[in-house]
Amino acid sequence: MASSPAGQEQRIEARIWQELQRATRDRHHEWRTPVLASLGPEQQVDARTVVLRRVDIAGKVFEIYTDLRSAKVAAFRKHPRGLLHCWSKRLRWQLRIAVEVSVHDAGPYVEELWDQIKATAAAKDYLSPRAPGTLLSAGPGSSTEVAQPHCFCLLKASFIEMDWLALGREGHERARLSVDGWQWLVP
Repeated sequence: MASSPAGQEQRIEARIWQELQRATRDRHHEWRTPVLASLGPEQQVDARTVVLRRVDIAGKVFEIYTDLRSAKVAAFRKHPRGLLHCWSKRLRWQLRIAVEVSVHDAGPYVEELWDQIKATAAAKDYLSPRAPGTLLSAGPGSSTEVAQPHCFCLLKASFIEMDWLALGREGHERARLSVDGWQWLVP
């Protein structure tokens, strides 16, 4: 007996979210480092690779760590819409996820995350006295100064909708998934 289209859609959606969550725990998962695009101050599109730190499936929220002084923080404060792009060669799946990004630079949850990070090598990324992208006069590693307090912050990217594309030898499949439901699209 063939499965119903609704059953197929539910299985695909569940698998997408499972893979996204798995990417936060598996350093080798291709979706661990998606591209996050934003709209810059001059209305230009800006994109960068980020590390997916946590996926809240129930709330449909993605968490990304960054330096408070980074250009993306200013961009998202001005234009909170963004796009996460994920490609998996293993799955042969592409995801384009429209998100609403909020910046969290204080509060108990941010401090709890910082407490976990501050004893690791990653802490230095948030303790530099200079903002990311600042010109260095003497080359990498030339400064031993430390910023006080830390410049760690959290980006929470809330799901709006996603475009899922599966490449297959027998044919491709494509769909749009939003809070309102599932729509099949021409690949």
